Amino acid sequence: MSRDQLWVPSGPRQAAGTTHTVENVPPAPPDQNLYLEDPVLVDLVRREEIEWVHDRAVNVGEIVGSARMRELARVANHERPTLRTHDGVGNRIDQVDFHPAYHEVMAATFETETHSLPWTVDEPGGQTARNVLYYLWNQAENGAVGCPNCMTWAIVPLLRSDPEIGNRWLDKIVAPGYDPRPAHVDDKAAISVAMAMTEKQGGSDVRANTTRAVPTGNGREYLITGHKYFVSAPMGDILLLTAQTDAGVTLFIAPRILDDGTRNNIRIQRLKDKLGNTSNATSEVEFEVAVGYRIGEEGRGIASFVKHMTHYIRMALATGSAGIMRRAVTSAIHHTTHRKAFGATVRDQPMMQNTLADLAIESEAALLLGTRVTRAADDSASMESAELLNRILVPIAKYWNCRRASSVTLEALECHGGMGYIEDQPIPLLYREAPLNSVWEGTSVIMGLDVERSLLRTPETGDALLDEIKLAAGANRHLDTYVTDLERELLRARGDFEPHARRLMTMIAKATQGSLLLRQSTPAVADTFCASRLGGEWGNEYGTLDQDADTLREIVDRAALT
Repeated sequence: MSRDQLWVPSGPRQAAGTTHTVENVPPAPPDQNLYLEDPVLVDLVRREEIEWVHDRAVNVGEIVGSARMRELARVANHERPTLRTHDGVGNRIDQVDFHPAYHEVMAATFETETHSLPWTVDEPGGQTARNVLYYLWNQAENGAVGCPNCMTWAIVPLLRSDPEIGNRWLDKIVAPGYDPRPAHVDDKAAISVAMAMTEKQGGSDVRANTTRAVPTGNGREYLITGHKYFVSAPMGDILLLTAQTDAGVTLFIAPRILDDGTRNNIRIQRLKDKLGNTSNATSEVEFEVAVGYRIGEEGRGIASFVKHMTHYIRMALATGSAGIMRRAVTSAIHHTTHRKAFGATVRDQPMMQNTLADLAIESEAALLLGTRVTRAADDSASMESAELLNRILVPIAKYWNCRRASSVTLEALECHGGMGYIEDQPIPLLYREAPLNSVWEGTSVIMGLDVERSLLRTPETGDALLDEIKLAAGANRHLDTYVTDLERELLRARGDFEPHARRLMTMIAKATQGSLLLRQSTPAVADTFCASRLGGEWGNEYGTLDQDADTLREIVDRAALT
């Protein structure tokens, strides 16, 4: 059949290419300041009396809300890191190569002092202030911000606990800046930290690790041999790891470059092919008689790590998950605001309005829970009740926020329709990222065991927790009834907590969030949360709130970027 014989529709001819006109498709977000355009976060800074971080937050908010940062995040995760074990002539180099986009993100996070703020600024509420910056950064890119930045921040208390070893690196760790060169720490203005704890046969049971450390007789120097199954950010300038000595599990610092300028015998065997977090290199590493320096006492490695570092990382994971949720919710609101269906804007459709409001209260509750544990950390030095609260609430916040992040990102993905499943949108990246925080630094099971230990060994932690929740007593009947049920369940679980740990941690988390929202949020958000999460007026699915249209609209408007 000739071209002239082809059937064509009658009527006026359309200009070539008009079938590809882009319409009713949400545009990319403009440059936004994710701090200034978030009234909940701005109000939090005021309420927590950390106004001194305002200018820093404005700066970070502008960076993370820019189109430039969105593109850097996309490229850094698309162009994955690669491993070069040897150079061109056969020398072992164990070098991980990253796309320049990754380095640019890393530089931005470290130059904004998100890794060091509580340790370098003599202002009240340092951990809470850092929490604000970290929350913002987790709305931008999680691979560079998560492991490298978090570990560099969290190692400071551990190094300070042993000045003889720690002071060797402390100044460079808290310094602003980023230098990815494989150079000796003395030749750098700033350094970063990697962590090598997990072994395949032990997992969370670090006592089962088989890596061995033998003293050289030269002070605190040891030779370390063994295999580590998960090493986060292996290009860190120093690696924190555990190894067995005659006294038991012990902590060590292994520099990547030795004092004589040669590379330490830290052999990267392969990079992990991960579900998400693809911009960040996670690896398997062999320590082949590598040089390390003992930090802390022999045989006290686990206790020292938990006391001085683990707690901080878990705080960050609770906040990081809240940041992921916030980005997912604002993306869903942006998409539905700029798309029409069935004669109306999707955001204004009744079912979508309900769903967006449901996601919004979940996101705000996560932010307040993450902030509460950092405020308790700030206050713990001067208030015993804050120290007790922090001890039990950190694993609960880590458990709950990290679990909720996956469900929030999934629902936000559906709000985008088919576009949410396409890599051009931000949601697939968040969806793959969200589960990581649940398994990093202790799964939900480990959090349950941690809470159980707190309640059994220090029963006062339970009292401090209930005192915190009851600060909102009388403000909402659903919360009051729920707290009564919680107290009864905690009494019933004494001596048999573990089988019921997840249910009880869930109850504690929701009660704490309800109390915080009643004291710190609007009546629309707080009362809706309590009625749905605590009062049973919810279908256990997003979009099943039993509220009027005006209340739902008020909640969504509050969550939208202004």
